[in-house]
Amino acid sequence: MSATANPSYALLPGLSRQHYQQQQQVAGLRTTTRSSISDIMGVNNGSLYNDTVPITDKGQVMDKVYCKVADRYDTVLNVLSLFMNTMWKRKFVQRMAPAPGARLLDVAGGTCEIAKHYLEYQDSVNRDSASSVHVVDFNEHMLRAGEARLGGTPWMREGRVTFAQGDAEDLANVPDNSVDIYSISAGMHNLAHPERALSAAYRVLKPGGRFACLEYGHVDTPLFGSVCRWYLAKAVPMISQLLYKDGKSYERLATSVLNFPHQSQFVEAIRRAGFHMPGRGYELFQCGMMVAYIGTKPVVKI
Repeated sequence: MSATANPSYALLPGLSRQHYQQQQQVAGLRTTTRSSISDIMGVNNGSLYNDTVPITDKGQVMDKVYCKVADRYDTVLNVLSLFMNTMWKRKFVQRMAPAPGARLLDVAGGTCEIAKHYLEYQDSVNRDSASSVHVVDFNEHMLRAGEARLGGTPWMREGRVTFAQGDAEDLANVPDNSVDIYSISAGMHNLAHPERALSAAYRVLKPGGRFACLEYGHVDTPLFGSVCRWYLAKAVPMISQLLYKDGKSYERLATSVLNFPHQSQFVEAIRRAGFHMPGRGYELFQCGMMVAYIGTKPVVKI
């Protein structure tokens, strides 16, 4: 696919979310079968939300969820993660080990928490003022939250952060071999077809570029794993309803996490996309509550 095919990517201020979705439908990006995840990843992922939402509608459903939670998303995640969310993301940026001057493409990064930690790392560790972040998110509300978060910072004034509305499964207007690091944090589980996002990531990275994915994982320790699954399935919606009067949105987010493949299966999908993943290919944070996948696009494709 060429970098200009299916023009579904607009700089902000740009396409309205409704216009953007219409373009996506015309491009035929949401008409594939629900079996694609299980076919590509080799797992029986099934449909989301106890078979009430077919996989072809997942993107639209999750888009509506994020419209509702954008303004408080990071705050709520910190509460629901028992204030470990920020720690996980800082650790994730450290694992990227970015070089000075590196250009980061942060996908599904609307609220700019990864962008913030990345630029802080570059400023403090690498003493670098040339690195930059291009933030892409499907949801316009999340992007606006990110712009507000970094508004007035030197990074914004110096043009080191840019924003665009775009689909992680396509990235049509991001040129081939154009970014040093691709990151996606807690975004893969929201996609109807993660394998497409992996292909897009491979395409846009420079040879030798770094692939970095932070995603909720599966805790294999029997007792702790059972507690974690109960917490996601039952406690998260209940707490969200009590504190924020929005249990349903967080129930959908939690179910999306629970339905995502095990880390040992997902890392194989990353390898099939062409990335070199050393060792077992991932690092567990808090026994697998979160998982960091760090790999490289080979300089010469094997």
